[in-house]
Amino acid sequence: MGPGMTFSTNQDLDQAKLRQAFGVFPTGVVAVAAKVDGVLVGLAASSFTSVSLAPPLVSFSVASTSKTWPDLRRASHLGVTILADHQGDVCRQLAGPVATRFDDVVLSASDDGAVTLDEGLAQFDCTIYREVEAGDHIVVLLELHAVEHPDAGSPLIFHRSGFGRVAG
Repeated sequence: MGPGMTFSTNQDLDQAKLRQAFGVFPTGVVAVAAKVDGVLVGLAASSFTSVSLAPPLVSFSVASTSKTWPDLRRASHLGVTILADHQGDVCRQLAGPVATRFDDVVLSASDDGAVTLDEGLAQFDCTIYREVEAGDHIVVLLELHAVEHPDAGSPLIFHRSGFGRVAG
């Protein structure tokens, strides 16, 4: 905080103000996807983070009101793909209408049903380790079982409600 800056008490923490404040922190974007009953199901999340190396855990958050998560969470394995900086359109597509989320997207599926996007920076095969209710979201902890990391390209960055790339 700047010199002499203090927090006022009983602030009105309205959602628009919070969204703006949260938006100053850039995050990467992932696709979380699987085949559930033979159908591709997936979503985009900008809340992905590594959590632990032993056991290997990552997390992301999903809105409690998500219509996709109740289906996706039924998968035996989930695929997580860290999106590359050229995949902004794919990210928007994954956040759009369910019927067209995977149109023209090159992907792979494991025998266990984890679905990953071939052009991503890294792909993980995961199972749900734990779900934690947290306000209007669910924090999903995932245990990693396999990783592919071609080590090429830069990540898609979500910042101030838009997409960007890492300055290199």
